[in-house]
Amino acid sequence: MQTQYRTPIMRQLTDQQVRFAPREKKLEQADRAERLLGEIVASREYSYEYLCFRVTGYRPDAAPRVNLLGEDLQHDLRQFIEDMTDAAELSVAEVGEPVHTVEELSRHFNVSTKTIARWRQQGLVSRRFISGGRKRVGFLQSSVNNFVSQNKERVQRGERFSQLTDADREAIVEQARRMARLGGCPSDITRRIAQQMSRSVETIRYTLKQFDERHPEIAVFPGHSGPLNDSIKEQIYHSYRCGTSVERIARQHCRTKTSIYRVISEMRARRIMELPLDCIYHDSFDRRSAEADILGAMPEAEGPFKRVRVPAGLPPYLAALYEVPLLTREQEQHLFRKMNYLKYRASKLREKLDGQSAKSALMDEIEQMYDEAVRVKNQIVKANLRLVVSIAKRHVTPSENFFELVSDGNMSLIRAAEKFDFSRGNKFSTYASWAIMKNFARTIPVEYKYRDRFRTSQEEMFSATEDDGSNPYLQESAQQRREAQIERILS
Repeated sequence: MQTQYRTPIMRQLTDQQVRFAPREKKLEQADRAERLLGEIVASREYSYEYLCFRVTGYRPDAAPRVNLLGEDLQHDLRQFIEDMTDAAELSVAEVGEPVHTVEELSRHFNVSTKTIARWRQQGLVSRRFISGGRKRVGFLQSSVNNFVSQNKERVQRGERFSQLTDADREAIVEQARRMARLGGCPSDITRRIAQQMSRSVETIRYTLKQFDERHPEIAVFPGHSGPLNDSIKEQIYHSYRCGTSVERIARQHCRTKTSIYRVISEMRARRIMELPLDCIYHDSFDRRSAEADILGAMPEAEGPFKRVRVPAGLPPYLAALYEVPLLTREQEQHLFRKMNYLKYRASKLREKLDGQSAKSALMDEIEQMYDEAVRVKNQIVKANLRLVVSIAKRHVTPSENFFELVSDGNMSLIRAAEKFDFSRGNKFSTYASWAIMKNFARTIPVEYKYRDRFRTSQEEMFSATEDDGSNPYLQESAQQRREAQIERILS
């Protein structure tokens, strides 16, 4: 008995009838199942009690309350008919009508045996008969007539597919080649040729595919088949992120919209797998009762915001830093715990992510948590940027660019925000100051630590030497980049 049943209850019924039903009943039930098959609507549901009565002729005493989808029932009834006739040991001579083999039907309709196999999956009822001393799949003439009457277009399409002459194939290839020179995509060209020649799209597609495989040196669509490489996938995902519609991307890359959506999902999952979700763990993260408090509103500061005197000589974009209020210890604790909790939750959800079949809802949730964690981190960094300016002013030298120090210190501040352990109860400014000064001590050249300039006998020679200083334009461009970086943090 076959095992490819979609519903367990149908497999159970088949097993019972194969074991206990008499031979005559098996054949009768196969006929009743075929009659029922012609009445089933794929989109409807049918109760098991109704199914059992129509197939066996009796209503079960304790029938389970199970409803079967029509599409699954059609599949299982065809399997049931084949299993019943297989168990009945039915010979071709016992049947009162013509019986056709797969090969005979293939010749009769002038189609391939693969087409007959597809027709079986699409509703052509088959039985098993004993012929020539062995069991073979066969088709009753009545079953064939029923299938043809219900699938005239499908049968005619199959006949046309196999009746392509060499001249037809050459015409299809030449027409496709002319259209391809004008920049058409394979899917559009295939569809237009199918309409012009009154053929199925599958016929045209298969003909062109066979030609390209047999003649790769003169292929109609070279490079338009096969899997996409990572570079093209990156281009597709970048275009989608920039707002280009899926329809337009599909036309640009000569792919179906389904393929584009699949690439976008794959690249999105790959990007999520690369997100920096390392966090400072805290015991409260695993307590679901603490989630509302962690993700709640930040505590209010005690008293009104006190404006701080802005140091003289600062450009406007640095002076604006002093308008951002500093965080209290409680506010820092809240924000750091929230940021790390969001990254922790996102990393746990990422463990469930399957790169090959990633679910959009899961990826949405991970990205939302990561974006919120980044927003909280920027809030922390923004409130502490004036600390970088203060430390940079103490370390600047006549030969050192102040704004380069600020830019370098900003990066140290961002790294410190990601590594700060809030559970120890320390102020973040203490940890960040240590990290910034340590970075300055490592990056500022040793000679810039000495403010005194020693005169030597070589002074005149240095003065006469040609000045190979840096390009002012490059310095100005670098300064603009540093200003833009700070403005992004402030925005």
